[in-house]
Parts: sequence; C-alpha cells; structure tokens
Amino acid sequence: MRAAFGETLLRLGDQYHNLVVLTADVAKPTNVYAFSQRHPDRFFNVGISEQDMVGIAAGFSLSGNIPVIAAFAPFLMRAWEQIRSTIARVSLNVKIVGTHAGLSASEEGSSHQSLEDVALMRVLPHMTVVVPGDKQEIREATEALIEMSGPTYLRLGRDEDLRFLEGDRVFQLGKAAILRDGSDMTVISNGGMTPEVLKAVEQAKVSARVLHMPTVKPLDQDAVLSAARDTGHIVCVEEHSIIGGLGGAVAELVADKCPVLVKRLGVNDDFGESGPRDELMRKHGLEAAAIARELAAIKGGNVP
Repeated sequence: MRAAFGETLLRLGDQYHNLVVLTADVAKPTNVYAFSQRHPDRFFNVGISEQDMVGIAAGFSLSGNIPVIAAFAPFLMRAWEQIRSTIARVSLNVKIVGTHAGLSASEEGSSHQSLEDVALMRVLPHMTVVVPGDKQEIREATEALIEMSGPTYLRLGRDEDLRFLEGDRVFQLGKAAILRDGSDMTVISNGGMTPEVLKAVEQAKVSARVLHMPTVKPLDQDAVLSAARDTGHIVCVEEHSIIGGLGGAVAELVADKCPVLVKRLGVNDDFGESGPRDELMRKHGLEAAAIARELAAIKGGNVP
C-alpha cells in the first residue's frame, strides 16, 4: 500500500514541477525515498520535527508550490495545532499523508498506533479526509488529492497488500462504492477493513449492502441516507477509535436526517498495545469472524 503511494508520488513529481515533498526522517518507511533520489531539489527531510515540517510546508504552499507531507500518522498528531492554525484555518493547499495508521504498527506498541487521527483531522474546517482501501484506490486517491486545491489528509496503513475494487477508475472523491447489495442491513467500512467486511457478510449469511467509504470528509451523504432508508440498520467498521471517525460521521448524519440504529465497530475508546497485528485485530473484534457474529446478532434482532 505504501509502495503504491510512493510510485504514484514519483510519477506526479515528473508531471508537477512545483510538487515538493517533506518528511520527518522517515523517507524510506513512508516510501518517498525514490522521490528524493529523482528530485533532490524538491525533497526536504526536516528531521524529527513535525511541527517545523508543517510550518515549512505552509510556506511552500504560500509561494505557489504543492507540498506533500509524509510521516507516520501518530507523530503527525504532534503537529495538530500547526495543522489547525497554519494550514486548515487559512485553507492552504498542503497534502498531509499519514502512514502506519491504525493498528498496523502493531509490534511498536501504543505510541506508534494512531487510532485518533481521522477524528482529529475530520473536525478541522476545510480538511478533506481520505482512507483508501486497496492499491489501485491509493494510486487514484493520491492523484485526485494532488489535483484538487485545499488541505487534505490521506491515511495509509503499513504492510497491507490489498486489491478488492474492480474497474479502470475505482476512486471518486466524496463517493462510496457499493460492493454488494442487500436488505437486512448496511455495512460501511474503509481502509483495510473492507475485505474483512466482505468475508464477514459471507460467513454471517446476511443480506447486507456493503458500502466502501474511502472519503470520510466530505461523506457521501446520499449513499448513507439511501442505505438508512432502504435497509434500516447500519454497521460501521473501521481500524480507528469508535469515537469521531467513520462511525461517528455516519451516526451524526443519520441522527439528523434519517434516524436508524448505527452500530460502530472499532477500537472501543482505548489505546493500542504491542503484539502481532492479527492478535490485536482479534482482540478488538475487527477480524471477519467477530464482525460476522455482530451482523448475525443484528439480523436476529439481538442487537449487542
């Protein structure tokens, strides 16, 4: 997934001569190292100083460049105040890319596991927030965010190698992809959770509409409200805290415009911990079998 981002950024660097890349001493793990080799005059490693990196990126934007910030998602949160005051408040054209998000930095423990980043970025006015799910979608989302004007946050994992979307163009900013239709309920997910959701629907033997929702902000309101009206129950699944992320965005929308049950599956108001990723996913109920049990319970009228 990170490789798909790095390859796309390299290609866009050839196309956009005002595209500059900044990182906080993590060029190789964020996969922007190739860009630094091809375009050394447009690559800046500021060291472990995320706040300064954001300020420098703001300056590049004000001088007509397209700055891309690439760093580990949890440590970008160190610079949230600078992102808020220097970038979002004046709607600068800065592209923020957080890698190693969610539980993907599993063995490194809670300090490296970003479970709050979507919530923190979504609350900022003017900020576009995207959580793509497969390699082709990452390529297309990266290109779309570079082409648009304004501050953006792109959330990536670490070592996933996923492809589950079909077609020549799989990503549309602000649009959900309907991967499956059904009448019992709707399941909404993004990132690497969508393949688990598809498996879970099969295991639970439920008739579920599956919406892959890569854009958390702006949310595809039409798709969510149509699902609420057509299927009633909605289940949101994300590799993030259940507070403030995709589930929070969906719950806020339907509470205002079409109240239905919204069940949020994610990390339940807790920090991460060190361990193998599959074990952490199992602990937080984010593997297909656990999701299937939740779906079966809802179908049976036994809402947990």
